[in-house]
Amino acid sequence: MQAEPKKPQSGASLVGQEYEVEVGPVAHGGHCVARTEEGRVLFVRHTLPGERVVARVTDGAEDSRFLRADAVEILDASKDRVEAPCPFSGPGRCGGCDWQHAKPGAQRRLKADVLREQLERLAGLTPEQANWDGTVLPAEGDKLPPGEVPAWRTRVQYAIDEDGRAGLRRHRSHEVEPVDRCLIAAEGVSELGIESRDWSGMDTVEAITATGSQDRQVILTPRPGARLPLVQLDKPVSVLRVDEKDGGVHRVHGRAFVRERADEHTWRVGNGGFWQVHPKAADTLVRAAMQGLTPRKGETALDLYCGVGLFAGALADRVGEKGAVLGIETSKRAVEDARHNLAEHPRVRIEQGKVDQVLPRTGITEADLIVLDPPRAGAGKSTVRHLTTLTPRRIAYIACDPAALARDLKHFAENGYRVRVLRAFDLFPMTQHFECVAILEPVEKGA
Repeated sequence: MQAEPKKPQSGASLVGQEYEVEVGPVAHGGHCVARTEEGRVLFVRHTLPGERVVARVTDGAEDSRFLRADAVEILDASKDRVEAPCPFSGPGRCGGCDWQHAKPGAQRRLKADVLREQLERLAGLTPEQANWDGTVLPAEGDKLPPGEVPAWRTRVQYAIDEDGRAGLRRHRSHEVEPVDRCLIAAEGVSELGIESRDWSGMDTVEAITATGSQDRQVILTPRPGARLPLVQLDKPVSVLRVDEKDGGVHRVHGRAFVRERADEHTWRVGNGGFWQVHPKAADTLVRAAMQGLTPRKGETALDLYCGVGLFAGALADRVGEKGAVLGIETSKRAVEDARHNLAEHPRVRIEQGKVDQVLPRTGITEADLIVLDPPRAGAGKSTVRHLTTLTPRRIAYIACDPAALARDLKHFAENGYRVRVLRAFDLFPMTQHFECVAILEPVEKGA
């Protein structure tokens, strides 16, 4: 978890100041909103709506618009509160999880509240207008009783402290919280034994375990001038390193890729490239997108921000030999993997570059279907406008950030597209994050 840049402050610091507050609603960002008696706004972590807590300021000054704080004492607890299962969770500790202290069902309700608020505030949509049932669904196998944690994270980037110990970064900080085990790490990651090794000279060690194969990989980022250690872990593993000069990822030994399994196909993902982190995520999202799009034989489709070709392959299987699919992806290595993964589909073409630059150059003037899975910032107004000029009959928008989704849904509405159905999935348990799949269609004339 990377630290966020902090804005300079001119007023006196309030860090360490404590306030007794009534906690209000959840907000986007893994915290709840509270106000001091003087009316100061606090964004408080480690609490739940309706609680009364002592909040200690962690960031902010007298002239700040708001203050960040941790709940350091719970005076009146919510019925949804549980003892955090992870011993490294809590104020000032590991920043990897946001809701260890909430029951699993409560976590999903909190995420639903965030999505509802973002839709209404940024898109002007009620759940009914967005055709969303108001729920955030757990992934298959993740519906566990309070106090149990699903081991779902197939990719974990460990930060290394000055003593060579592996850990995770504290919230909004570069400081490292050494850990002996991450509860949300998938079994294939935990089995490597990274936390028990000496990683002196390394800045980070990323561990990857594939879904559907036995492939495991570690990616080492050395500190400037440091030599790579001899990597001896508890399970066979490929080793890659990040070059300190160009930031490129290079193979040290073993495969430069892992083999993932989804939608009844095997996908090569090289050099630590993007793949959904939850083992059920790829299948869950493909299923939701294809159910919403209902591809037909012979249709043309676009897969934008296509990564290694997951959605392009799903579309190609369904539009058949007379259909055609174009994928666009920025990462050069991901494009190489996508072309390898989709080599059996002669009617699939993958182009490398930014969507807003490449798509206009293709000369494409229409498409039947579009899948877009943009980065956290969203697709943006100009890209949305361009997509609607292609007059697709349906669009599947995959979103990992509810604010970006809401902003883009507003842009789609301004260009004549409405939400046919919206679904939300809790593919990041214990954290603030979740995924959405929105299916859009043209507004009927006269509607």
